[in-house]
Amino acid sequence: LPERDRTELKRRKLLLEVTLKTYWIRKGRAFSTAVARQETELTPEMIATGSWRQLPFKPYNFSALGLPPACGHLHPLLKVRSQLRQIFLEMG
Repeated sequence: LPERDRTELKRRKLLLEVTLKTYWIRKGRAFSTAVARQETELTPEMIATGSWRQLPFKPYNFSALGLPPACGHLHPLLKVRSQLRQIFLEMG
């Protein structure tokens, strides 16, 4: 359709434009019918036997943050003191 007719039909709500996306999926280099578990760590046994050369390794994620450090806890006596203060604030 010409652009002018198409805009007229869209204005009158007689035309609905739909975008269809298609994908071509093909087998890649690493295609396999068996699910192989990737190794995450290199162990001394792998180095000693040389088996690490044939194993698939999981890529490292250098942008991962990791676990937060477990620090910043109150000393037990300071914890009791803060609890006592909380009790007196609730009573008073």
